[in-house]
This record gives sequence, structure tokens and C-alpha cells, in this order.
Amino acid sequence: MLKYFLIGFLFGLALIKGEAISWYRMQEMFHFEGFQIFGFFFTAVPTAALSLFLIRKFDVKTAGGEQIKPQKKIFNKGTIYGSALFGIGWGLTGACPGPIYVQIGSGYFISVVLLLSALAGTWFYAFFRERLPH
Repeated sequence: MLKYFLIGFLFGLALIKGEAISWYRMQEMFHFEGFQIFGFFFTAVPTAALSLFLIRKFDVKTAGGEQIKPQKKIFNKGTIYGSALFGIGWGLTGACPGPIYVQIGSGYFISVVLLLSALAGTWFYAFFRERLPH
């Protein structure tokens, strides 16, 4: 458990020091006035791609010895609606789900409202999933 706590702590620290939890930085990104948040993405995407490549190449297993097998996703029109809704929420609040916890831990207690809203949205989706476009 300690290693997961340390990894989470370092990730949170990187988000704080990189100002990735700042509403103002997010607004700069959405208005194409600042590069800082795009820099995070331009680092994260190649890192994820390299990680997936290495997992496949070296047949990396989980801590429990299970094979890691990334699942292929099938595109559907609901992805467009969900992405638009996610983007609107992100633009208005300046936070996607991961940094919400860092914001709360940093003392931005208004982010508890964001967390509760994200949980309510998750519940809403689960409840109405069968009736939503997929």
C-alpha cells in the first residue's frame, strides 16, 4: 500500500507544482493562450504509448501474475455526446476527475462540489445507461 501512496503523492505533487490544478491554467489552455497544460498532454500521450508498447513487447504481468491485455474499444455515437459533456464540464470547472482529489487535498474545498457532481454524473450514467445512445 505504501508504494501506491507514494506514487499518488508524487503524482499529486507534480500536478500542484505544474499548476495543472489551476482553473486559470485550464482557461489559458482552452483559449489557446498558454502552453503549460498542453505540455502535460504532450508528455502524457507519448509516455502512455511507450508504456503500452513495453507492456506488449515484454509481456509484463500484474503484481498478481495476470497478463495485462489492453482492450480494444468500439467507437459509438455516445462517445461524442459524452466527450462534449465532459469537455463542457472541464471548461466550466477547470478540473477533470483526477485533479479533483489533488484540489481537495490542496485545500480547495469547493472542489468537494466537483467530486459530488462527478459521482452524481457517474450514478446518472449507470442508472440511465440502457436508455442512452451507444
